[in-house]
Amino acid sequence: MWLTSKIKQVLLVLKPGVVTLKYPFVPRPVPDTFRGAPYWDHTKCVGCGGCANHCPARTIMVRDICQEIRVMMYDGSRCTYCGRCADVCPENAITMTNKYELATDDKYDITETMELFMLTCQRCGRCYEMETKNAIDRMDLRGYRYDNIEARTVIRKTTDQFEPKVFQETAQFKRPEKL
Repeated sequence: MWLTSKIKQVLLVLKPGVVTLKYPFVPRPVPDTFRGAPYWDHTKCVGCGGCANHCPARTIMVRDICQEIRVMMYDGSRCTYCGRCADVCPENAITMTNKYELATDDKYDITETMELFMLTCQRCGRCYEMETKNAIDRMDLRGYRYDNIEARTVIRKTTDQFEPKVFQETAQFKRPEKL
């Protein structure tokens, strides 16, 4: 009796055929509105730092090496792919791609670093204003930024003029060893 019921179950299961996707071999198509990993176009980026100010996961760090060089680093290990960085970018330098399979054992595979040359005024030392209200003045944090890229830490400290003393303090930042 039980053998016949098991045979009926096997026949019932075999009837519809294969109903699952061949996922690892055939990638699944993503929807049109899907937001995957962000992509930076370094030729469009003006280095305003708006993406770093509005990132809820604090994955984008900005550090000013001197008055002319700004380093921006994206740490993809903490990114939630919310798309705020792409929404805030005034130059549309950040776009959301459809890449989502980004598993790796090396954190540098999902890290992107950009060194931007910032044109500054010889009299005041500030970046050139391209408009009446430029993108830097519209963001929350203004001036020179001192995030610690080596420790992957956002340090909420800015100054109107570049100060080597503040740069040294933040460059020597270390995470606490004990809680």
